[in-house]
Amino acid sequence: MKAASSFLNAASAVALSASLAVPAAVVAQFATVSVASAAVISSIDVRGNQRVEAQTIRDYVQIRPGKAFSNADIDEAVKRLFATGLFSDVRINQAGSTLVVQVSELQVVNQVLFQGNKKIKDAQLSGTVQLKPRGTFSTQTMEADAEAIRESYRRIGRNDVVVGTQVMDLGENRVNVVFDIKEGDRTKIAAINFIGNSAFSSRRLADVISTKKSTILSFLMRDDVYDDQRLRADEEALRRFYYNRGYADFRVVSAAGELDEASNTYTVNITVEEGEKYTFGDVSVESSIPEVDTAELQSQLKTRQGAVYSAKNVEDSIIAVTEDVAGKGYAFAQVTPRGDRNFENHTISVVYTVDQGAKTYVERIEIRGNSRTRDYVIRREFDVSEGDAFNQVLIQRAKKRLEALNYFETVEISTAPGAEPDQVVLVVDVVEKSTGEFSIGAGYTSGGETPGPSVEGSITERNFLGRGQYIKVSAGGGSKSRDFMVSFTEPYFLGRRIAAGFDIFRQTRTYDKYESEANGATIRFGLPITEALSTQLAYNFTQEKYNYRDRCLTDGEYDPTKNDCDDISNAIQEGIEESPWNKSSVSGTILYNTIDDMKNPHAGLYATFTTEVAGLGGDAKFVKLTGRGSYYQTLSEEMDIVGLASVGGGHIAGYGDDGLRIFDHFKGSERMIRGFEYDGFGPYDERTGDHLGGTTYFNASLEAQFPVPVIPESFGLRGAVFADAATLYGSKIDAAGVTVAGKDMEWRASVGAGLIWASPFGPLRVNYAVPVVKQDNDDVQNFSFGISSRF
Repeated sequence: MKAASSFLNAASAVALSASLAVPAAVVAQFATVSVASAAVISSIDVRGNQRVEAQTIRDYVQIRPGKAFSNADIDEAVKRLFATGLFSDVRINQAGSTLVVQVSELQVVNQVLFQGNKKIKDAQLSGTVQLKPRGTFSTQTMEADAEAIRESYRRIGRNDVVVGTQVMDLGENRVNVVFDIKEGDRTKIAAINFIGNSAFSSRRLADVISTKKSTILSFLMRDDVYDDQRLRADEEALRRFYYNRGYADFRVVSAAGELDEASNTYTVNITVEEGEKYTFGDVSVESSIPEVDTAELQSQLKTRQGAVYSAKNVEDSIIAVTEDVAGKGYAFAQVTPRGDRNFENHTISVVYTVDQGAKTYVERIEIRGNSRTRDYVIRREFDVSEGDAFNQVLIQRAKKRLEALNYFETVEISTAPGAEPDQVVLVVDVVEKSTGEFSIGAGYTSGGETPGPSVEGSITERNFLGRGQYIKVSAGGGSKSRDFMVSFTEPYFLGRRIAAGFDIFRQTRTYDKYESEANGATIRFGLPITEALSTQLAYNFTQEKYNYRDRCLTDGEYDPTKNDCDDISNAIQEGIEESPWNKSSVSGTILYNTIDDMKNPHAGLYATFTTEVAGLGGDAKFVKLTGRGSYYQTLSEEMDIVGLASVGGGHIAGYGDDGLRIFDHFKGSERMIRGFEYDGFGPYDERTGDHLGGTTYFNASLEAQFPVPVIPESFGLRGAVFADAATLYGSKIDAAGVTVAGKDMEWRASVGAGLIWASPFGPLRVNYAVPVVKQDNDDVQNFSFGISSRF
């Protein structure tokens, strides 16, 4: 009896151990094990199984008839059967010379069904839940899945979603699981309150964060969804904002949303402590490496005494010094900034210390969380690889590059100990997000090359097949235009940081008396030089066809007597009659970009310079130079007033016998100066008054942008006042019967005001401009509306 009692205690321990080994979703009964004193059996009888073959169960038991077995063998058999995840209960008993294995199988899921869902598709919900067809069923897993569905709806702004569950017994131990979803209304954000801020207005801070107050357009913008993770990211955005503007003591005291269940709205309260504003005090470099010349490194610093303190400038200085020292052969050098606050005069002195760091190498790079994006797409953003020296600066740069790809919700890079003391493992954790976009929009453009209503639709994929490739197909047009384009870009051509791609396009335009059709393609290569400077080379081929409009034709021939068609310039007539034209050219562009936010710029310079040479075959033979620079500077942080200064210019010169075609000349446009019609100023035909374009232009603009009072900042509406100046002159037109007037440099100027709207369909802008300096033959257009092109 003592032996039997001992055995039963052991059996109970086995049962308890087995129940813990089963997933929490399974309510497991304690297995009961009882055997007689005999240690040998002649057969194994399996009972209770419906789907699992008896022989499969015997294989898991691993006890063989005719062979001795022990209590430990019984224990292990029970554990193995539970570990399969197929059984809710296992009982092993010995009846004479037969070992009886009694099992109760878990139910199997036949289908997982979703009812009532419209905002989230079945495929997305299927990826959220744990229960799967042909998998085992448990009530706990079903409830966990229901909560996961609720969380998915909360993340799209539907906190009052109700998720019910139903289990349909199909017999033969099979069930259908049904999730009945009542999606409810969108949970809005009624208010975002900033508490404790004085240096910057609440409106300015609301512009910094990504969480927005609900407006009538929020159903399109989708920026009013309350999410804890987004709010944590907003906290970090506020810290960066303050740290880069002198407030080194800034901290977010609290940030939370309060849900009013009665109105189904959130109120977000963000409490901050700004602290004092600091400037840089003394800035110096020290080095424990004798061979490093600290005076030489001083020129690499981006921080200057007397300037407003900026954490970004400190980071940029660390990167610049680290790269300079590494280039001199000190791959393991570490640059550490040490700040010394002076609370009386509100300065921070910074000493950059250069030390020879520990020799640590990267053992491997481990990437987690990327179910769609290929590993190599992430790895290629690192300037370090397995076996290279560990460099924290390069790791942070890789993190910024990965975030800039816009493939991921979050990117986190951490380190883990490697196999050896001098090795580390880089662990890259990413959370992927949707990279495909479908957009459709409509608008109305007054003036411009093709005035009137227009529609446009496009399909874009930024991470095609998870390879990091960009592809876009777009089509659009209006009553006087049609545009079609297919674009493709491979950002790492031949495994190098060289962007290669192509564009195929077709454009048709209808003017007053003639129409045009252009079909072409561009092959381009882009190469980064520095973080801010890049270059692009391209080959361009375009075939242009020009025809008179039907209203100017009789029996297919041009008839100047019809519908006032006689006043068309002979220069334009020659261009039409000599078409089609083929243009084959190569172009090179240098781009410099330090803009802080391309969607809502407040600081930085965006400048381009392009040279295009046509004449590699085709009919066009010219050299064209164009350049443009736009400089943004915040004039008032408190009032969120941003200044913009722009300058631009271009010159085109023909070569060969044919010279320049009329259609190669620059046309006056709103991008040069506002307040004038498209092709409404510059050299013109003295007989007909038709503007013919010019060979040279210069333009300049000053603008101040500011928030519109009363309108919520989340609406994305800003006002602007501006002053423009431009000149378009020179002509190489030599057509019979054409006298070109207005070829001399004559300046135009205008002043005006505008509204800029960051709409769901892209940036839109409406302007009202009044020319204050113009010429007699200029065509004025005060009001204009259309797509805003900042860069």
